[in-house]
Order: sequence, then structure tokens, then C-alpha cells
Amino acid sequence: MRIDKYLAQMGVGTRSEVKQLLKKGRVTINDQVEKSPKVHVDPEDDKVCCDGETIGYIDKIYLMLNKPKGVISATEDDAQRTVIDLVSEYQHLGIFPVGRLDKDTEGLLLITNDGQFNHDLMSPKKHVAKTYEVLSEKNITNHDIDMFKSGIELNDGATKPAILKPTDTPNQSLVTLYEGRYHQVKRMFHAIDNEVKALKRIKIGALPLDEDLAPGTYRQLTQEELELLKQ
Repeated sequence: MRIDKYLAQMGVGTRSEVKQLLKKGRVTINDQVEKSPKVHVDPEDDKVCCDGETIGYIDKIYLMLNKPKGVISATEDDAQRTVIDLVSEYQHLGIFPVGRLDKDTEGLLLITNDGQFNHDLMSPKKHVAKTYEVLSEKNITNHDIDMFKSGIELNDGATKPAILKPTDTPNQSLVTLYEGRYHQVKRMFHAIDNEVKALKRIKIGALPLDEDLAPGTYRQLTQEELELLKQ
């Protein structure tokens, strides 16, 4: 890979800005000053620095974000803050949210630049489970549990069977879905004469939300967590 392309992809600057950095001798490859933008580097073996700072190469990125309320699941928006705005240090990698959470929904949201990874988790054919913590206006009844298990008729057809489980907290329950329709949890609760007051996604597949992540913060997934998503 050409050094100017390498540095541009890692967010050091535009191609023209990178060429100026090279021209001024501010870039080193393996501790040697390099001024030519045409020189090729091996991202795995060569040490690239700019102004003494090592610029490691990142190809695919996988992030866990604890999405806060009031932020939309989009890559850009002229009027509202997006989840990508929260992850500014990786914006140059062409990242996007895996699926979406409603603006007023918080919790586990994955961010990546890997299209295949996104497809594997979001494709309707994969049936990857998503678990939500729900605070509702009313307590859950056994009849509600049976209705979720059977599938609930919505205006766009019956849902797939879902798991509804009360917790020890009043009016709080856990819902596990195997599909991802628009406002699905809220619509299902409305169909059983109940309303959602707060909604938080706490798990995707076998991957739980890191409880140490404060709302609005994120970190890279570990290799073990990536393996969990393949289960």
C-alpha cells in the first residue's frame, strides 16, 4: 500500500495534506524519514510514524457502544446528533451502526465498517436474538407471556414467537426477539394493552452489554466477544 494512501485511510489527513507532511519530513517508516508519497509499506510489518506518533493500521473495526437516549442510529444527520458523532476517533474508517435503536432507546449497539459482519447479524434469515430490558406501565401477566410466545398480530403481520419474562423489579421485564421490525417492542406491548416507558437493549445473540460502559461510551470488541456473536 502506498504511504500516502495508508496515512489518509488512518485519518492523518487528506491525500494532499499527507503529501505535505511527507514533503516536510514529518513521516518516518521504520525510523527512517520518508518524503515520497509513492513508497509502499506493509501494514503488518512496517512501523509508520507521523510527528513521532506511531500510526497503526486498522482494517476492520468492531465497537460496542452503550447508546444513550436522544441520539439517532444513523451515520450522519444535519439536525440531530448521531451515534457516529459519539465515535469520532474512528469516523475516518467508514463506520456505521449495525442495525438501529430508536432515538429514545438506549443500550447495546454495535458499530463497524464490515459489511459482512453487519449482514450476518441483521439478516432476517439469521434470526439473531436481541434482548431488551423494558419498563412498562403495567406489570406482566401470564397471559401476556403466552401471547408473546404465540406471536402477536400487528398491522404488518404476526410476529415470530418471542420470550417475555418478568423481573423482580415492578413493571420491568425482559423481552427477547428473533426479528427486527420497526418499533417492534413498543408495538407488541401496545397490542397487549400496555405501553413501554423505557427501553434498553442489553444483549445481541450471546453478547451482553458491558455494564462498565457508561451511556455514550464505547470500546472495541474482544476476540472472545466476536466469537460469541458467531454462536
